[in-house]
Amino acid sequence: MSLKNVRLEVMQLLEKKIDSFMNDFLIPVEKIWQPTDLLPHSESETFLDDVTELREIAKDLPYDFWVVLVGDTITEEALPTYESWLMEVEGVDNESRNGWSKWVRHWTGEENRHGDVLNKYLYLSGRVNMKEVEQTTHHLINDGFDIGTGKDPYKNFVYTSFQELATYISHNRVAQIAKKFGDKKLHKMCNLIAGDEMRHHLAYSEFVNQIFKVDPSEMMLAFQHMMKLKITMPAHFLRESGEKISTAFEQFSTSAQKLGVYTAMDYVEIMQKLIDKWEIDKINGLTDEAEKARDFIMRLPDRMKKISERLVLPDQTHIFKWVQPALIK
Repeated sequence: MSLKNVRLEVMQLLEKKIDSFMNDFLIPVEKIWQPTDLLPHSESETFLDDVTELREIAKDLPYDFWVVLVGDTITEEALPTYESWLMEVEGVDNESRNGWSKWVRHWTGEENRHGDVLNKYLYLSGRVNMKEVEQTTHHLINDGFDIGTGKDPYKNFVYTSFQELATYISHNRVAQIAKKFGDKKLHKMCNLIAGDEMRHHLAYSEFVNQIFKVDPSEMMLAFQHMMKLKITMPAHFLRESGEKISTAFEQFSTSAQKLGVYTAMDYVEIMQKLIDKWEIDKINGLTDEAEKARDFIMRLPDRMKKISERLVLPDQTHIFKWVQPALIK
């Protein structure tokens, strides 16, 4: 049987558990928070006073913070790209609306709220150039992304397991910084987003865990492939208006590192957490090729840690069109 057919068979096996996965890791629409719960209500008589208060508190947040918050927002707003990618994965059949396509649609529904609430906050804050933010989001959706997984569900689930944990860390750290500067609304908002990301991480990492039980060698090879390739962030094609795809994502990442929101060491720690979660050292019944893949994976965190320790960040901070210093003084 071809690798493609084996993967499809495994996906069909796991699909039988989709309803329990959705019950365990997703929250019904009527029970989960919505952006309106966290922002000034436009229909309220106190709306203008509430917005004025929000803007006053926002004035104290520093430049790099706004760069990171805008970058996080743009990443969340580019959700149509991510959904369209996942709908192409082997075993996900949107035409027949099978269990996996149902999962992707409901996961998208939860994720969509993140960009929605962050965008509204940015708009109300008056601290950023919303036209530039909107153009960057538009470009990112137009440009799409390539995370190196193809249509392989095993590789895609490794990617989403890693990425959801990375976004949890980022939103959680932003929440902590917002709290430090007295922005209780933004703290709560980012804290709730982080909670969603953690639930989604637990879901995708459980999918990988289930696959390891039935197809350990191929799952190990897929894990190795993604670690060799290195996990690229969804917004790695980030660009500003009038610019080509080049260094914008690196410049955004520099701001995130300087702020301590997401660092090279976080990348290494996520890798180690996945190794521990999936108990890579204890998996049995591997082929010789998969055993070599396991050896590579087990050694990788230490190698990556040494590289991250030598990383030197540029002194100069890039000035983005999204966040002009005059707007945050």
